[in-house]
Amino acid sequence: MLSVELHCHSALSHDGRDPVELLLEQAKAVDLDAIAVTDHDEIDASLKAAELAPEYGLVGIPGMEITSRAGHVLGLGIEERISPGLSFGETLDRIREQGGVAVVPHPFQKSRSGVAANITGKKLAEADAIEVYNSRLLTGRGNRKARSFANDQDVPMTAGSDAHISEMVGQAVTKIDVNTPDKRAILGAIVDGRTEVDGKRTPWHISFRQAAGGAKRRVISRVGQYFG
Repeated sequence: MLSVELHCHSALSHDGRDPVELLLEQAKAVDLDAIAVTDHDEIDASLKAAELAPEYGLVGIPGMEITSRAGHVLGLGIEERISPGLSFGETLDRIREQGGVAVVPHPFQKSRSGVAANITGKKLAEADAIEVYNSRLLTGRGNRKARSFANDQDVPMTAGSDAHISEMVGQAVTKIDVNTPDKRAILGAIVDGRTEVDGKRTPWHISFRQAAGGAKRRVISRVGQYFG
């Protein structure tokens, strides 16, 4: 069983902080086997992380967190940026056209752009997998709803730290049953449902710091655009 981080963000995300090298160092320090950097609507840092990952003893999986019209979708195993603003179905199609895997993160958390508020359960079940444990939780209700839905609809399950700072990489990991530690084998095992989830809550003070840092960076970015 490989331990894989499938949901984390670098400084390229509008609300991320750290370069990919720090994410990779943390992944190595907590004995992960593979990592996917999934920045919001950007892919360049993830491609860099996937290229550097072997230097840290890791399998690198390129990807991104795409803002569809319905909400967020993780595209894992893709190497070209997918534009935000597409429909949920078209976003899934674009991911699969690249041979990628479409995972829906935090689907029942509306405040974090979960898709469930904007699409039917039938459409949600078309995803390749659903993130049923996201470590950035308050009550855990969204995670429980996601797990229940995935169980009822027989959709494969994943976990993700949703880390926006390097220290939180590895808070929630997907255990993946594969014989070969490589990207294609990992993605295939996710689609086949050969996964287990393992995670713990991100400490509240860390979640608050992540959110505050993201808000600060967005303000700085907007001011720079205004005066630029």
